[in-house]
Amino acid sequence: MPIASFHFPKGFLWGAATAAHQVEGNNNNNQWWAWEQQEGYIVNGEKSGLACDWWGGRWKEDFDHAAQGGQNAHRLSVEWSRIQPAPDRWDEDALEHYRQMLLGLRERGMIPMVTLHHFTDPLWLDDFGGWETEAVVPLFEKFTRKVVEALKDYCSLWCTINEPNIYALSGYAAGAFPPGKKDLRLAMRVQANMARGHAAAYRAIHAIQPEARVGYALHYRPMLAARPGFPLDRLERNILFNAINMAFPTAISTGVMRTPLGKVRTPEAKGTQDYLGLNYYSVDSVTFDLRKPGELFGHRFYPQGSDLSDTGFIANMPEGMFATIKWAVNSYPGLPLIVTENGIECADDHIRPRYLAQHIHQIWRAVNFNWPVKGYFHWSLVDNFEWERGWTQRFGLWELNIRTQARRKRPSADLYAEICTENGLSSEMVQKYCPEVFEKLFPG
Repeated sequence: MPIASFHFPKGFLWGAATAAHQVEGNNNNNQWWAWEQQEGYIVNGEKSGLACDWWGGRWKEDFDHAAQGGQNAHRLSVEWSRIQPAPDRWDEDALEHYRQMLLGLRERGMIPMVTLHHFTDPLWLDDFGGWETEAVVPLFEKFTRKVVEALKDYCSLWCTINEPNIYALSGYAAGAFPPGKKDLRLAMRVQANMARGHAAAYRAIHAIQPEARVGYALHYRPMLAARPGFPLDRLERNILFNAINMAFPTAISTGVMRTPLGKVRTPEAKGTQDYLGLNYYSVDSVTFDLRKPGELFGHRFYPQGSDLSDTGFIANMPEGMFATIKWAVNSYPGLPLIVTENGIECADDHIRPRYLAQHIHQIWRAVNFNWPVKGYFHWSLVDNFEWERGWTQRFGLWELNIRTQARRKRPSADLYAEICTENGLSSEMVQKYCPEVFEKLFPG
């Protein structure tokens, strides 16, 4: 049996990612909570409820688990509706709560990465029109300034907006997220306003904290034409790839957002990133389908025989991780990259160990080319409320019993702990936790 290790550079960030609404519990002043109370929007009618009870203090237990597992960083988000419950009111107690959480990370030897917007908006902002109107930009900037002033002593790594492409497309084109609209033109307007909001936040953060590193997290979805020799499949692949992946990045890199419906000028956003966050999960095959006009006549699917998660939501395609990083390196030469999310839903943990090992191996391949990948955040630390999919998907390294709040460690948590502690992936780890992929990672 080959004995070898894939090691990462000194100072590489190893952590997990979470989001406020998904873990805190009782976030009852945002548009997602309101959405959950209505019938037909969440699988099985489930609600976030107490979530992982972080607002009640269970973050301490979960941070202990992360630190004991060798993690040296953690990505979390702050909840706008807690910090600014009304347009004219700030909640200093909420800010102190977040201050204590970040202090808790620091005391455990972990570097915080704070996301300012992760899918949720205060109800008052939603009533005001939310991200559909450019008037949101100064409001988001004001919120950013308040948060950064309060937390700057404990955090210098900031993510302005998580997955603006998914927020816009799911909420304003597909209708799966609130407000449930199906208007592609409106979705593109929302993304443009988010690009402007990101730019305003970027400048505000640097004005307050010049040494800060500021970026955003992009959901990047590699795509392949299902039938490469069929021109319509190739065309459809390009249309969907650009619609999903490219609008926001072009706004940030060029100041002109390219969309399927034309270009939108966002000159203030050009160059406003110190790193690029990459959320990668899987690869889509794309075919032309006249029956799907609402999806730009494209059908996305996983090929037959794919290594699928519990509900078929994610296919284990580690080569897509390398392709994602390669795209980023080619698009933004020299820009630092952080894998801000990567993971798979699996209640019994049968697939997660190999998914984790194979994807980290692909990141090592990228690092071995001297590509500037600086960290990896696994999604997620503990099972949490997965938006419109409710509690039907279990992404946690730690299992959560939502009735008792009890945590139970999954085997993949031990694998990840060994990776974090070693700052690398070894043949012994793979043989121990996922021997079925040993030959793929360590061929004899």
